[in-house]
Amino acid sequence: MQCLRDPEHGCPWDLEQSFDSIVPHTLEEAYEVADAIAERDFPQLAGELGDLLFQVVYYAQLGQQAGHFVWADVVDGITRKLVRRHPHVFPDGKLRTPAGSIKIEPEQVKQRWEAIKAEERAEKAERPQQLSLLDDVPRALPALSRAQKLQKRASQAGFDWNEAAPVIDKIAEELDEVREAVASGDANAVAEEMGDLMFAMVNLARHLQVDAETALRQGNEKFERRFRFIEQRLADDGESVQEAGLERLDQLWERAKTQGL
Repeated sequence: MQCLRDPEHGCPWDLEQSFDSIVPHTLEEAYEVADAIAERDFPQLAGELGDLLFQVVYYAQLGQQAGHFVWADVVDGITRKLVRRHPHVFPDGKLRTPAGSIKIEPEQVKQRWEAIKAEERAEKAERPQQLSLLDDVPRALPALSRAQKLQKRASQAGFDWNEAAPVIDKIAEELDEVREAVASGDANAVAEEMGDLMFAMVNLARHLQVDAETALRQGNEKFERRFRFIEQRLADDGESVQEAGLERLDQLWERAKTQGL
């Protein structure tokens, strides 16, 4: 990891990464671990745990370069916590193993990740059953993240638009179909068309190089900040949200926006 993040000789992609940029990868690796466990695929689980461990190594290297902490701090912190919480195992509060006798080496990050994953799928394809390009997209991923991953995988096979404009047109088309479903009064059709609309929205985010899960998370946080502002302003005036009325709530919402919340 130190080599990959070396300012002069490191990997360009790894040098561009930050704590924030690798969070989506960390979440994905955690869900791939969960997926392997759910499938009881223990040989695969070992590899997925390695990928998840590498995320910790990555954060440790970022922390070291930023002067926040080093890999040893991460290991030392959890070791001390485990010793402290298990006095029945470590009665003297110390590890019996001499310090330095066990060394932990950071795993090397896999380069050409998508190419390697494709090679792994090709190896699996030698089995009798027909496998899809989408087989190893974890089902346990959050819906937005999984939609983006499915679209990315299909795009690698050429099933994709070349630009964002047709995606925007598709969103308009899906929105019209939602309106038709609502007019029909068919609850199942409404749910299905809403799913299509959200899938198209994720597709637009992908084309605009926006992580859909992160964008929605940020949207959630923005809504929460503004709604809490409304609650506080109403409380200051001796009012409640339930009693304020929509017009008053909209006024406070606009006020929250003007204050940059």
